[in-house]
Amino acid sequence: MDKKYAAVAITRNGIKLALTLGEQLGSTEVFCYAKYSGKLEKIPGERRIFSEPLKELLPVLFQRYEALILFFSLGAAVRLAAPLLQDKKTDPAVIVIDERGEHVISMLSGHLGGANRLTLQIAGLLGSHPVITTASDVQGTFAVDLLGREFGWRPESFTHMKAVSAALVNGERVAFLQERGERGWLHPGAALPEHVQLCRDMAEMRAASFSAAIVVTDRLLKAPEAAALPERTVVYRPRSLVLGLGCNRGTSAAELEAVVAETLAELGLSLLSVRNAATAGIKGDEAGLLALCAKHGWELALYPPEQLNTVPLDQPSEIVFKATGAYGVCEPAALLSSGARDLLLPKKKSGNVTIAVARVIFDRGEDDSDV
Repeated sequence: MDKKYAAVAITRNGIKLALTLGEQLGSTEVFCYAKYSGKLEKIPGERRIFSEPLKELLPVLFQRYEALILFFSLGAAVRLAAPLLQDKKTDPAVIVIDERGEHVISMLSGHLGGANRLTLQIAGLLGSHPVITTASDVQGTFAVDLLGREFGWRPESFTHMKAVSAALVNGERVAFLQERGERGWLHPGAALPEHVQLCRDMAEMRAASFSAAIVVTDRLLKAPEAAALPERTVVYRPRSLVLGLGCNRGTSAAELEAVVAETLAELGLSLLSVRNAATAGIKGDEAGLLALCAKHGWELALYPPEQLNTVPLDQPSEIVFKATGAYGVCEPAALLSSGARDLLLPKKKSGNVTIAVARVIFDRGEDDSDV
């Protein structure tokens, strides 16, 4: 779809306001009820005219757009949306605005769907009052299910997400340990509650008593560590690892993936924390490598031999130089892409694949070589 948001209005005033918003809010398609749109041709803005009942139109829009902006009553919006709900991880954001534009209400998918953020944006554009009722927003703290989202952090599982969120907003003691990843996860204007304790390491977290815990790490937790954590624990995976990859021509995606999985398991690192792969520019058309990156949503960083050769190597290879123009591929590519000084794993060869692993440096105080 070309547009991300669908604004739907069924009254003359609502249509006028929706068209105004459509001009100000990018990626918005405006749907106007035919009966009351005839005298509004002179108002600028693209529009789609519909005549079918809302109960027929909304299911279609529900599937096509990231957010629905509804210019009619909250009660009507609730009744129309209720049969369409599936899961908060997949339902679109739904925002309701009265036809005078006095209130902008975040109705559905406030966190994961982005309705709260969009509500504030729309209220700012229309000069309206935003109405947001989720507890973490009202309390001015962070939302557990949105932690690090702007950085691409991914939860290991959603199993305890709701329980940890409940502990946070209800004032229970929550431990927070961040081993890796960006440090600016607490949004401007938000405050860390007094009942949340930042722990320096896993030993400190295990030594204290907490009702719930949040752990941000690229490590696979060892059995004793996992057993010592509260049952209500959420583990987030920051995008902190770079894979330097080299391979013979025609190497399959399956072989590449097997080597990656085996290597990360040996290092005790999570596949979910891979930020990207890196290799020589000559490998930019390697089908197996491109397929592997596409499957996992990884970018593929490509480096010319001149740049790869700027990285000192312990064991430069004449064979690799003859094939690529560089004295090494996977090691210098991993270091260049990550910004690290040292490798977590120097070059390892397995079948048709060579692999090196580096950790992204977010803060120069970090130890980038410690697994």
